[in-house]
Amino acid sequence: MDNGKILVTGGAGYIGSHVVRQLGNADEHVISLDNLSTGFAEAITAGELVIGDTGDAALLDRIFDDHDIDTVMHFAAQTIVPESVADPLKYYANNTSSSRTLLERANVHAVKHVVFSSTAAVYGIPPDGKASERTPTRPINPYGSSKLMTEWMLRDLAFAGGPSYVSLRYFNVAGCEPGGTIGQSTPKATLLVKVACEAAVGSRPGVSVFGTDYPTPDGTGLRDYIHVEDLAAAHLDALNYLRDGGKSATLNCGYGHGYSVREVLAAVEKVNGEPLNITEEPRRPGDPPELIAVAKKIKKVLGWTPEFDDLETIVRTSLEWERKIAKRDQSAYWST
Repeated sequence: MDNGKILVTGGAGYIGSHVVRQLGNADEHVISLDNLSTGFAEAITAGELVIGDTGDAALLDRIFDDHDIDTVMHFAAQTIVPESVADPLKYYANNTSSSRTLLERANVHAVKHVVFSSTAAVYGIPPDGKASERTPTRPINPYGSSKLMTEWMLRDLAFAGGPSYVSLRYFNVAGCEPGGTIGQSTPKATLLVKVACEAAVGSRPGVSVFGTDYPTPDGTGLRDYIHVEDLAAAHLDALNYLRDGGKSATLNCGYGHGYSVREVLAAVEKVNGEPLNITEEPRRPGDPPELIAVAKKIKKVLGWTPEFDDLETIVRTSLEWERKIAKRDQSAYWST
């Protein structure tokens, strides 16, 4: 029996577009739903785009009525941590309330599976800097809380007979599709690798290091960086797992080791062949010294096998994309 179509919310965004591309390569039938507030229609390389909001119940009903949706992959969300602190209700509206509407309409239309884009921010600040799926969830900002609430809704809905699900808790996503077809074009991004690569190509005057006195080998924060292509592949693995009858699961998405801020910046300088303009700033409130995934479970449950676990590969693919943006290359779907 043929599988149904896949609804990808936020399919025009950074991570969603990489998943849509891989789904297209796998000959899946994809419908992307995106309001294009931060995404780009040009980033969608497979299937159909519907422009609209994830919290629009009437629009969702039309999509579910018009298409045989088997699975929802839910990426649509606001993701900037400082903004979530300054405007928490925006995050609870977009990330939590809209997710509730999506799950309600999916359940009414008998959608079988949900793959959810969650975050390591649900852990807050683990005491030893490492987080497994059993680490207590203690988010320290509305972004993390808004995502955790959606995890709870998925859990409770599945228990009540709703869709089975896989929640993927992302660590630090970076990199771009190695062939240069799609990448991270969102203006004012805060991800370190992108910021450093923007500085390398002259799109920013420099890059700041926030905190140099952490109890880490070089005094700067340690993070688990995962290439976006490996993260996207985990979503396809989750899809196949659920379709094969796998039980609902919550899984970390990381490599299980980290790089410091200084190591990332040194890698950008090496790949670019020029020094960066680096300034040192005080610590930012709420930044943990270390946040590394314990990522054994995802490999065991999904059979996930990462292919791009290499800092220079992450940096090189990001830098190549930033060079396209800096040149206003139309294939980078960038506009000022």
